Amino acid sequence: QVQLVESGGGLVEPGGSLRLSCAASGSFVRIYAMGWYRQAPGKQRELVAMHNGWTNYADSVKDRFIDRDNAKNTIYLQMKNLKPDDTAVYYCNANILATRGMGDYWGQGTQVTVSS
Repeated sequence: QVQLVESGGGLVEPGGSLRLSCAASGSFVRIYAMGWYRQAPGKQRELVAMHNGWTNYADSVKDRFIDRDNAKNTIYLQMKNLKPDDTAVYYCNANILATRGMGDYWGQGTQVTVSS
């Protein structure tokens, strides 16, 4: 079974930084696209950034950087200059060729709260 486990969320003051991590584990052959979405209270889930050989960032995203470590099956989201509007649950997403076939996987989410 494939799992995505996020970490690194928390409470940060406006202007601060956070680095989220997402590690894939389980029985799989290969990870293709891997990236991040977020869902703010009362809003739909939206793309932050997705990496699949290159990184596609959402137009509304600034000061966000993806770093992917294929040897560790891990992707990171570095966020700088955070604003209260960045408060959301951040979800890791990946397209993975598991031993039982191709699938789209989600992590459980990590809460990011930007507040003074």
